[in-house]
Amino acid sequence: MTIVQLNVPFRQNSKAARQAALLSTFAQHRRTPEDVFWLKENAEILNILECTGATPSQDTLGAYAAFYDDIEQRLEFFPQYYRFLLSICLDLEDLGMPGDKGAALCEWVARQGLADAELSDLQRGEARRLCLRRGVDPLSNETGLEQRLRDFAGRSQTFAMPNKKAAYELTHIAFYLSEYGRVDPKFDAAMRRSLKFAGTLAFLDFNADLLAEICLALRFGGITPPEVWEIWLTQQIRSFHLSDDPAAPLHDDYHEYLMLNWFMSQAGEGGFGQQVPFGRVGFARTRPASGPLRELSECIYAMGRDRSGDWEAMRGTVTDRLSGEAQAALVAAEASTDQFGEFFEGFARVGLHGFARQPSTSMGGTAV
Repeated sequence: MTIVQLNVPFRQNSKAARQAALLSTFAQHRRTPEDVFWLKENAEILNILECTGATPSQDTLGAYAAFYDDIEQRLEFFPQYYRFLLSICLDLEDLGMPGDKGAALCEWVARQGLADAELSDLQRGEARRLCLRRGVDPLSNETGLEQRLRDFAGRSQTFAMPNKKAAYELTHIAFYLSEYGRVDPKFDAAMRRSLKFAGTLAFLDFNADLLAEICLALRFGGITPPEVWEIWLTQQIRSFHLSDDPAAPLHDDYHEYLMLNWFMSQAGEGGFGQQVPFGRVGFARTRPASGPLRELSECIYAMGRDRSGDWEAMRGTVTDRLSGEAQAALVAAEASTDQFGEFFEGFARVGLHGFARQPSTSMGGTAV
C-alpha cells in the first residue's frame, strides 16, 4: 500500500490562535529574556493585546510562566529596565495570568525612587501611568508633569518639520494621557493640530509605522483620522511576509507589523489576520519607494530666499518642480486635511529670512 503524505500547514482559524502563535514566537523563539530587546518586543505585543481586550488562554500565557515566577529577582537586578518589567507583569496579570505581583512591584519601584532617576518627562509619564494601574503614584510630589507634556504636545510648529523622535514622543504622550483610549485625554486644538502635522509628514514620508501610531493616537482622542491615511495604511498590511527561517535577521519589521495590525484592530478593520508560522518568525516588509518628503524638502530648500510659507502662492511653483509620484502624494496629503496651509507655513521654515547676518572678518578685522 502506498501512503501519500500531504504537507498541509496548520491553519489558525481564529484571531486568538494567531495571537497565541505571536506570543509564542516573541516569548520563546526570537530572543531570550536576558536580552533587553526581548523585554521590548514582549512588552509591546502584550500591551497591544491587553489594550485590545484579548483573552489568551492559560496555555498561551504559560509561555511566560518561568519569567513571571522570578520577575522580582529580575527587577531587583535590572532596575534600569523597570518600565519594561512592570509593563510585562501588569499586562500578563490583566490578561489573565494567575497572580498579583504587580502591586508589590509598583510599591517597590516607588520606594526605590526609580521614576525620580528619569531624565525625560515622557519616561516619567510612563512610569506614573504604569504604577497608577495598581494605585501607586511614584511621583506623588510632582504636580506639573502632565502640563509639561501637554505643553510639548501643543507646540505644533515642532511637528511641521521632520523630527521622528519628537513625533514618536507626541504619540506616546497621547497614549498615556488617554490610557490607550480608556479615558478622554481632552486634547486641545493645538494638540490636535500637532497630530495632524506629524501625520502629514509621516504620510509624505511613506512611514507606515509612525502614521499607524498617529492614527491610533487620534482615535484614542476620539478623532477620526483622515480617510486617505487609513486607506493607505490598510493597503500596507499586504506588504508583509512572515517566515520561519531560523537565519532571518531579528532586526526586522516586527514593530511595523504590530503597529499596523493594532491600528486595523482599533479602526474596526480586523487586524492580526495573517497566518503566523510556528517557531522563530521573521517579519519582512516589501517597502514602497522612498517617500516624496525628501524630494519636497530639497525642492523647498533649493528655493532659498525665494521660498514663502504661503501655500496658495507656492503651490504651482512647488508642484512644477516635483516628480509625478511626489505630485500625487502631495495632492493626497493636501486633500487629507483642511490645515495643510498651516502645516506648510511651518514646513517652509522662513522664520530666519529677516535674520541680520553678521559680516565675516579675518584675523586682522577686515571684512571678507
